[in-house]
Amino acid sequence: MILPKYHVAPSRIPGAGQGLFLDEPVARGKLITAPDAIPQVYRFDEIAAMPNAQELLPATVRWFEDRYTVTPEWPDECYINHAFAPTGLWHLGFVFALADLPAGTEITVDYRHLLAPGQEEDFRDSATGEAIVGYTWHESVSSSTEQLRAILAP
Repeated sequence: MILPKYHVAPSRIPGAGQGLFLDEPVARGKLITAPDAIPQVYRFDEIAAMPNAQELLPATVRWFEDRYTVTPEWPDECYINHAFAPTGLWHLGFVFALADLPAGTEITVDYRHLLAPGQEEDFRDSATGEAIVGYTWHESVSSSTEQLRAILAP
C-alpha cells in the first residue's frame, strides 16, 4: 500500500524504466509504503527450484530472514527503483522517508535489503557503476534499524 498521493512516470535514473513519484510532500520519518497483502512467502531455495525461476527473480523481494514474496503482477510499489543514496529506507517491508521529501521526488531504496545474501542484481548502480549485492539478514536488519532510529530521533 502506498500511503501518500503518487504517480508512476518515466524514471530520472538512466536505464530504470518507470519510477514512483510523490504528488505531495512527505516529512522525514513518515511512511511511504506499508505491506498490505502478502499471500505467501517462500524460502529462496524454493523459488530457485521453480521451473520459471529466472523469470520470477526480478519480482522477488525479501521480507524477513530467508522468506521472500514473488509478485510477477507488479503492483505500483515495484516501480520504486534502486539507489545507494536512496530517498526511502526499506525496513522490514516498510519504506520510510529518509528526509523531508517535496512533491515530485522519485522514491528509491537500496535494493541490497531486498535481495538474497550474496545475490547480485543483473544491472549495476547507475550513479556508481558498482554491483548491487544482497546483504545478509543481519546486515540488513541491523543497518536499517540504525537508520530508522536516526530519522525518527527528535
